[in-house]
Amino acid sequence: MTQFEHNAKHNHMRQRLAQLAARLIAEDGMLDYSTAKRKAARQLGAPDTQNLPANGEIERELRAYQALYQKDEQAERLHTLRTDALDMMRQLQAFNPYLTGSVLSGTAARGANINLQLFANSLKDVELFLLKQKIAYETAEKRFRFGDEIRMVPVLILEGEHAEIELAVFSVDDLRQVPRSPVSGKAMERAKSQQVETLLEIT
Repeated sequence: MTQFEHNAKHNHMRQRLAQLAARLIAEDGMLDYSTAKRKAARQLGAPDTQNLPANGEIERELRAYQALYQKDEQAERLHTLRTDALDMMRQLQAFNPYLTGSVLSGTAARGANINLQLFANSLKDVELFLLKQKIAYETAEKRFRFGDEIRMVPVLILEGEHAEIELAVFSVDDLRQVPRSPVSGKAMERAKSQQVETLLEIT
């Protein structure tokens, strides 16, 4: 096999893996790109990790799949989840909330969470607010990358009407720092409530 043929085979397998991983996410609500990649590799009999596509490749295929096979469903889901996100952002306006993740980017699959970033003097401030509002929550942590630094950030998980709502609580000093997206590796996209209102007017 020539180098050209080897590269062509390699690229073809990457594309097949990206397409299958995207379908798994879209149809099965598999939210973790890494898990979707590994499952796709097992199904295609291609455990060679050199062929695994990047998250950005999977996201491109996911957008294409949703546009082709789930256009109406996707539009309805985005409108519902963005409306829920905006409602919660208005309640949490004291903590300068931002919408991030797949609900903002437009790739939210079945079972997707709503991801909000809050900025507070302390985690207790947010917890006390939720307790006063009688909003139940669970606690967790989530990894975020700031430049070359990996940080664990506290997350409060709420049971929303249509989806779980994850509140990542950052320090007010972090407001000017934007963590990297796990999909693109670039600065994470995020939107204030006014921008979410505009998205809802468009959709």
